[in-house]
Amino acid sequence: MAFTVNIYYTGTNGNARKFAEEMSSSGLVDRIRAEEGNLRYEYFLPLDDPETVLLIDAWENEEALDFHHKSPMMKEIAALREKYHLRMRAQKFTEIV
Repeated sequence: MAFTVNIYYTGTNGNARKFAEEMSSSGLVDRIRAEEGNLRYEYFLPLDDPETVLLIDAWENEEALDFHHKSPMMKEIAALREKYHLRMRAQKFTEIV
């Protein structure tokens, strides 16, 4: 069953945006999008909160996301989150067909 996870990254001094920019420029975003089962991986900037970035992350099923979470990329992502001192908040939505 397909689902979407909204992840809010919040920091200070523009760090959330810098994180998203480095995720893209480093090639991590393209690598995640190329993973089997990934349906969407996009960052958005809320107009009313310049210190937060929203990631919309959609997957075909839990197995695909579990595989992603076990991949070496997760260490790279975690290192970038730590580099920019970000807090995370997540929401999960299941697609009903």
